[in-house]
Amino acid sequence: MRGFDLIGDVHGCGNTLRHLLELMGYRHQQGAWRHPKGRQVIFVGDIVDRGPRIRQALHDVREMLDAGTARMVLGNHEYNALAYFTQDEQGQPLRAHNARHQRVIQETLDQFEPYPNEWQAFLDWFMEIPLALEDEDFRVVHACWDPEVMIPFLQDYPDARMNTDFFRRSAVPGSFEFQVVDRCTRGTWLKLPEGVTQKSGDGFIRDRFRTSYWIDQPRTWGDILFQPDRLARELESRLLSDQDKKHLSYYPAEERHLFFGHYWCQGFPAVIRPNLACLDYSAVKYGRLVAYRFDGETTLDAGKFVWVEVQRDEFPPLEELRAEMTAEKIQKF
Repeated sequence: MRGFDLIGDVHGCGNTLRHLLELMGYRHQQGAWRHPKGRQVIFVGDIVDRGPRIRQALHDVREMLDAGTARMVLGNHEYNALAYFTQDEQGQPLRAHNARHQRVIQETLDQFEPYPNEWQAFLDWFMEIPLALEDEDFRVVHACWDPEVMIPFLQDYPDARMNTDFFRRSAVPGSFEFQVVDRCTRGTWLKLPEGVTQKSGDGFIRDRFRTSYWIDQPRTWGDILFQPDRLARELESRLLSDQDKKHLSYYPAEERHLFFGHYWCQGFPAVIRPNLACLDYSAVKYGRLVAYRFDGETTLDAGKFVWVEVQRDEFPPLEELRAEMTAEKIQKF
């Protein structure tokens, strides 16, 4: 079979992405990164935001998709960028321009400031990216594959791509479209008790926590907690209520392999379950940019992970980056 190299959240670590591709035998030829044996990369989304070389990473990824050497699913950060720049019927952005959202997208806006037409072209391109991919032996989604949501979604949208009407309805909480996007790009989560918040490792104050969807018959919040930030001990021991369980999902062990990102894992890559692998290992936090080299095996194997540790030189001083962009703009135009 054709081999696949599934790559986790890049978040603007453009140089590290190139190092990982080189490590796996890809070379930049005829305008795109290609593998001599015809392997194909599948990106799990979140190419944009946070890192220092977002524009470079987007160009590399799009060149590969255009050349047929890669595929990609939409991440929550690409979706959020679309919503940030799309207005509703009242002229208000689908994603509010508040301080929290501005902080997340600011690095992307800064890097594309000299290239507004180019950024608009990437936004248009995001609308072409599917929310999920299904192959004979595996599935790919950014955060969570919820069978109860995916079956009706794929019946109506077999290519898993949003059209304009679907996208606009997805910004309405409670709609089916919102549920699809929420599951695919943000995963499952539970709200903390009223008035309780926690400060996450990336400095945000959160009133909810991310949950797993592969634990059979969980009992407590700690059983389904899946994120780098721990909860208070009394919260981790809190029993799941019937209402809590309605917010959860379960991906059966007998289903085909599922690859996803989104969850800021730490340490060395590991297989969650014989048919489940998370590929997000916090690259933009000086973690690892991780790939899984899939060759049709019936049981996922931790020995098939490869990765590059993100080095400090991935993040040059801001003035150096601005000088690079200015010089490139002068040379281009």
